[in-house]
Amino acid sequence: MMIRTIPVTPFDGQKPGTSGLRKKTRVFMQPHYLECFVQAIFASIGGVAGKTLVIGGDGRFYNDRAVQIILAMAAGQGAARAIVGQGGLLSTPAASHLIRLNKTDGGIILSASHNPGGEDEDFGIKFNMSNGGPAPESVTEAMYAATRSLSEYTLFEAPDLDLGRISTVTLGDMQVDIVDPVADYADLMETLFDFPAIRARFAAGFTMRFDAMCAITGPYAVEVLENRLGAAKGTVTHATPLPDFGGMHPDPNPTWAHELMAEMMGKDGPDFGAASDGDGDRNMVLGRGAYVSPSDSLAVLAANAHLAPGYAGGIAGIARSMPTSGAADRVAEAMGLPCFETPTGWKFFGNLLDAGRVTLCGEESFGTGSDHVREKDGLWAVLLWLNILAVRGQSVAEILAEHWARFGRNYYSRHDFEAIEADKADAMIAALRARLSGLAGQKVQGMTIRTADDFAYTDPVDGSVSKQQGIRILFEDGSRVVYRLSGTGTEGATLRVYLDRYTPGTGDLQLDPQVALAPLIKAAHGLAGIAEYTGRSSPDVIT
Repeated sequence: MMIRTIPVTPFDGQKPGTSGLRKKTRVFMQPHYLECFVQAIFASIGGVAGKTLVIGGDGRFYNDRAVQIILAMAAGQGAARAIVGQGGLLSTPAASHLIRLNKTDGGIILSASHNPGGEDEDFGIKFNMSNGGPAPESVTEAMYAATRSLSEYTLFEAPDLDLGRISTVTLGDMQVDIVDPVADYADLMETLFDFPAIRARFAAGFTMRFDAMCAITGPYAVEVLENRLGAAKGTVTHATPLPDFGGMHPDPNPTWAHELMAEMMGKDGPDFGAASDGDGDRNMVLGRGAYVSPSDSLAVLAANAHLAPGYAGGIAGIARSMPTSGAADRVAEAMGLPCFETPTGWKFFGNLLDAGRVTLCGEESFGTGSDHVREKDGLWAVLLWLNILAVRGQSVAEILAEHWARFGRNYYSRHDFEAIEADKADAMIAALRARLSGLAGQKVQGMTIRTADDFAYTDPVDGSVSKQQGIRILFEDGSRVVYRLSGTGTEGATLRVYLDRYTPGTGDLQLDPQVALAPLIKAAHGLAGIAEYTGRSSPDVIT
């Protein structure tokens, strides 16, 4: 056993996106590839000597090997302590909680979130700061700079640790605590929600289905829903995390969680349904015969958060990503709360949460969370819904109907065009960006464009500026189209088109969203020339 320094040549293209570095698993499996990026992480935070790190991931293929490599590198570079989930497993929100609970110097999370897993699929890695939140742009830029200049990495050579047993061991001079990945997180949930009220609802015959999609949330959902809240055994389906997610696409949306959708839309479906993603930070919520869009979910949770003990004193404010619908804005206005519009990426909520300016945050991409951690949290959102259902004694459909009658409804949808040739996607966005200044006043599909811009955000806490965060076309009737190229894929480019149209509470609130948005959809295609640039006339995924 010894410390070794290994010379390397930098790899091209190790630039972190909105959620760290994501590539095909075989790319990460190349000799020295993962090690070089981990070395860049260490460099960006001033080294790890004397520091404590949380390490874990969603269990996808290569997770086990990657954890051992990171431990060896941390030990070889003087880290004092590592806290690792048993088996190398941790959901992203649970990792954020462990960072905060143990006041560590940060953590390395291994996940490609909702992307498929397996040797031929996707892998990812990101660093979370000492507040438990994703590294800000200043740190990810430092990582990228380090990937282009590093010449070596150091590690402690020793046999792999047995991570299957909860224990405290050493690796060189570094203490390694192998902990139950679920217990501390489940304990936190008990402090936030009215478990007795939810338990009583289940005891009275309330039925639920939770699809863990063969991903990391399975053990968390079984412990909380079945063991602590008394939901019937089998409430959680696909509960065992698998390296390839059982061949499933672990993205909790109507397209990929089709099994759950079919059950919930049947006449004899359960009262409540939910799904979570690969690393446990996203959620989809359903009632019998009722789909809840992520934007509506954030708005309903904000309007009812006071019903849960952890938020009984009220919330400080709401933050949403720019592409998310304006539904939460209307709740904030009615409740006299501040509402912030940020770029896409949970890291942009961190300063607002740390400064106490907001309590609830949400993204249209099935991510919702609060100040209990610094990540979005899929199971947390499901539990808050359960708390609201238990206290109000209504169905999901009834709660939605009352919410829309009070606040109005933002008909909303996201259309994803996946694996587009990157140069064609870039050309389309560049051409649209070049036309922005001349779009105001034009009529499209009977609607007049009020303004068009490329969204820029100035952080109200630290003054940092983020530009080119999505192209917005805003119409005089309040409707909106947003275009973004997503940074979460690993192959080609993904074009996301967001469509948002407001209808007041006195209007028709029960339309199919695709019908309500039809003129906006046509306008979005025509304005950007989607078919001309991409060859696509319809999206791959509609949510």
